Amino acid sequence: MQAIEITQYGGPEVLQLVERPMPQPKPGEVLIKVAAAGINRPDVFQRQGNYPVPPGASDLPGLEVAGEIVDGQLDGADNRWGLRIGDRVCALVQGGGYAQYCTAPLAQCLPVPQGLSDVEAASLPETFFTVWSNVFDRAHLGTAEDGTPESLLVQGGTSGIGVTAIQLAKALGHRVFATAGSDDKCRVCEKLGAERGINYKSEDFAQVVKELTGGRGVDVILDMVGGAYLPREIDCLATDGRIAVIALLGGAKAPLDLGQVLRRRLTITGSTLRPRSVAFKADVAARLKERVWPLLSNGAIRPVIYRTFSATDASQAHALMESSAHIGKIVLTWP
Repeated sequence: MQAIEITQYGGPEVLQLVERPMPQPKPGEVLIKVAAAGINRPDVFQRQGNYPVPPGASDLPGLEVAGEIVDGQLDGADNRWGLRIGDRVCALVQGGGYAQYCTAPLAQCLPVPQGLSDVEAASLPETFFTVWSNVFDRAHLGTAEDGTPESLLVQGGTSGIGVTAIQLAKALGHRVFATAGSDDKCRVCEKLGAERGINYKSEDFAQVVKELTGGRGVDVILDMVGGAYLPREIDCLATDGRIAVIALLGGAKAPLDLGQVLRRRLTITGSTLRPRSVAFKADVAARLKERVWPLLSNGAIRPVIYRTFSATDASQAHALMESSAHIGKIVLTWP
């Protein structure tokens, strides 16, 4: 099969088209003929040498795919959705997505939501698994003591993660705010469901959030920045508020006012998805199938695809990802 390989650590140009043996599904896995594969920041970090491949995972980049099941054992307990050979699925994988064929744990495969294309389906797994497991499972975005829905601040609202978090929280009845790097991107956040897009280059997001919430602050913050953002995030958290850190684009170290954490009962948590067990991801998949897949099928949430590239142009796709000019997802396709 053809695949896109990281020939050495470096810039986008190190991604090269190569011939690889077709992978063979292990027990509990299926083989997917890949129609499309989503691009994510971790792919860039891996290409740069800053994101180690978990033991046993493919060295090929790519954490999410969509396509057709062509092989594998489908009669086990992991086949919760009654999938069969020939079914269209999207899947979360530990690596190997930039290839014409990819293996995936059956428990991490979900049927393509009704009405969605393979390109749209390929944009779903990494972002939806990440947002659900961090915003709802770890940070427990839910209902306040007075019975009202809690509020969410999304940092980086026009990223793949951001457009997912905004739409999902809004669809589930929550008040949402989001930051972005331009006024135009802020307006996109608002069209997706954010009450207010905040231009982090010209506005103090903490001050704006406090003004919009009458001084109360937000209940949950989804943070992809870290670094110097943390003190301001703490400043605009409500009492009993939670921060879920999922990336460190602004750095791994930050000053922390532990007095505020104590006095206002704040929680700072974080996670990485790739090394988690199949069982963990299977549980997330089940919650997505129950709570989120109907919203995708009825159009309440729509994938946001910025641009597609032929897999042979993966280097161009990575260059676009690094430019941060995109809104939503970038997807590779195989002819």
